[in-house]
Amino acid sequence: MSLQCGIVGLPNVGKSTLFNCLSNAKAQAANFPFCTIEPNIGVITVPDERLEVLTTIAKPQNIVPATVEIVDIAGLVKGASKGEGLGNQFLGNIRSTNAILHVLRCFENDNIIHVDGSVDPIRDKEIIDTELQLKDLDSVENRLSKVQKQAKAGDKEAVKVMDACEKYKAHLLKGLNIRTLDALTEEQKELTSDMNLLTEKPVLYVCNVDEKSLPDGAGNKWVEKIREMADLEQSEVMVISAAAEAEIAELEDAEERAIFLADLGLKESGVAKLIKAAYRILKYITYFTVGEKEVRAWTITEGMRAPQAAGVIHTDFEKGFIRAEVIKFDDYVKYKTESAVKEAGKMGVEGKEYIVKDGDCMHFRFNV
Repeated sequence: MSLQCGIVGLPNVGKSTLFNCLSNAKAQAANFPFCTIEPNIGVITVPDERLEVLTTIAKPQNIVPATVEIVDIAGLVKGASKGEGLGNQFLGNIRSTNAILHVLRCFENDNIIHVDGSVDPIRDKEIIDTELQLKDLDSVENRLSKVQKQAKAGDKEAVKVMDACEKYKAHLLKGLNIRTLDALTEEQKELTSDMNLLTEKPVLYVCNVDEKSLPDGAGNKWVEKIREMADLEQSEVMVISAAAEAEIAELEDAEERAIFLADLGLKESGVAKLIKAAYRILKYITYFTVGEKEVRAWTITEGMRAPQAAGVIHTDFEKGFIRAEVIKFDDYVKYKTESAVKEAGKMGVEGKEYIVKDGDCMHFRFNV
């Protein structure tokens, strides 16, 4: 299952620096807008201590972690929804992502130009929101014009779509993001999912602070305002220092990294926490397959049943699903081998209705 997160924000808020830390790719970082013209894409591994533990136990020939694609999207500006500043291209790049990492500048630095002349993350957030909302409004109005005639002719499905679009439009005209709209039925959401609305995507607000604002994730006066704003739309906020992460990324020795993190008052890097948070906002979980040849982490959606989880490995696994043999992670760690788990009576044999849990070690039986 592909997971793609787009990093967005105004120019010079730290997007490309953060992207470089995440992917070790070298997106050009310069002190002027539109430095990143084409979206830079980096594929990074999802930090998971459980995979390391299972690898130590099974000693496989191959290890395959879960991965995330990070897309560094050039800085948006006012008028992007109307094509200003290569806006259409950038908004199209956002549309293809599963989630948005919205970087907000929460630090002072006279050497780094702010496109609007001053530090104000709430204003910056509202600028981006407005551009995304205007683009969504355009999409909704286009869809409305297509279904209104069908609805008047008695098409029941068109009536449901028209009703949904009218609710979308009213919400957007209030300056609100679609992710905060709860007035639609599941059927209406499904019927309009092909519109892929920008403000419906889950968002993680990433507050880029200076190093002194890092300990305990306390942040600063700007972060406090962002948290208040995010609470209203039930979104997550995390505090990170892109500058500090850039220094961490250059340290190859694990002990040196640990010392540097301790000096900053941190237990793990912001990059690791950011990827875990991206997983969380998308409601993704991980299950494992464990063997002598390979230990692998598989990404699925929370609530997925065993056959669909098997289908992530191969469609034949889902089509011919018979049963799933399930070992809980803690049991695998305790008993060390599959045979020992069986002897202890800790292996579950599950059918088509089993909902896969985060950390399950799975073996699928199928027949095609």
